[in-house]
Amino acid sequence: MIKKTHLLLGTLALAISNLAVAQYSSDAIRIGFITDLSGPYADNDGPGGAEAIRMAVEDFGGKVNGLPIEVRVADHQSKADLGAATARSWLDNDNVNMIVGGSNSAVQLAINQLLKDKRFIFMNVGGGSTRFTNEDCTPYTVQYHYNTKAQARAVGSAIGTKEGMKWYLLTADYAFGHDLEKDAKAVIESSNGQVLGAVRHPFGTSDFASFILQAQSSGAEVLGLANAGSDLLNSIKAARDFGLTDSMRMAAFVMYVNNIHGMGLEDAQGLLLSEPWYWDQSDESREFAKRYYEKTKRMPNGVQAADYSATMTYLTAVKAAGTDNPDAIMEQLKKMEINDMYTKGGDIRDDGQMVHDYYLYEVKKPSESEKPWDYMRQTAVVPGEVAFGPLSESTCSLLKP
Repeated sequence: MIKKTHLLLGTLALAISNLAVAQYSSDAIRIGFITDLSGPYADNDGPGGAEAIRMAVEDFGGKVNGLPIEVRVADHQSKADLGAATARSWLDNDNVNMIVGGSNSAVQLAINQLLKDKRFIFMNVGGGSTRFTNEDCTPYTVQYHYNTKAQARAVGSAIGTKEGMKWYLLTADYAFGHDLEKDAKAVIESSNGQVLGAVRHPFGTSDFASFILQAQSSGAEVLGLANAGSDLLNSIKAARDFGLTDSMRMAAFVMYVNNIHGMGLEDAQGLLLSEPWYWDQSDESREFAKRYYEKTKRMPNGVQAADYSATMTYLTAVKAAGTDNPDAIMEQLKKMEINDMYTKGGDIRDDGQMVHDYYLYEVKKPSESEKPWDYMRQTAVVPGEVAFGPLSESTCSLLKP
């Protein structure tokens, strides 16, 4: 009787073990990261974002529910077809469960399109187009870090709502820049400001002289920079060289601490910008930044911090769900309140937007910087519901009428 009982218990334990294994589609949880590793946006995310994801996996313990966690990294070279092909190969051949989308909205939108016939969790961190939570929303897409509307609202509020404030916009001529220009115009005009004009420059422009001269002759009081990466740095340098800052303020809609580091405080001082995260904003952010610096010899920016947070949030949901089934994981994600070094009280809405607070910053003068990488002064907080707007603004087809 004892032997039979032992046999029964052993059989039951084996069945439970097999049932647990059956909740997963393969022998590991695999995370893919597709970003710009070598081009104009590599400094904004790139290898630093990959390191942040690896830190998250290490901090999580390297396993989730007994399964090892693997990380794949690829360079999309700012080519939408290459990014989508890489993602498809990972999904079809390598059993990748979740993809973290790095910089470049056009590439990330191409990857997002795969969700029409694939089922995987897509944590879009660096793609800022509002299309991810509107016409191109999916049941499995999360827009984690920012969108162009939130950036425009936050920066617009930094300038204030003076009657008749006159703006001129310098825009990158592709999906990200177009969205940012459109959203900036809407925010400025709703605040009784005026957009006197806009000029669009090709991606990867090196000579901004003609564009800056057009802005300078516009009569505007503020130059809004609707570009990013090396384009942003080159446009700011040109503005300084042509003396534009003697008559106009500059507001960068998408700028990071590494951009300021690259150009130096002498050129960046006085710039207005918004960020959901800054390395020196709290004890938790400073602790993370210290560990990150030890590995990379540079401070993380908001995108890289969001890469870490998105990975940790996903793994936490996998652990809670007890499966790699994307439907079960998304259910967990939308139940969770995200409280970590990146944000407090973060919430993933039904349209896929992760709502979190924004912070307004002004770049310090060189004389005001007290330590390495001490570049920004916080001037205000914009609550997440203000920056991202209400859910009722979303045109996502998943929302009930």
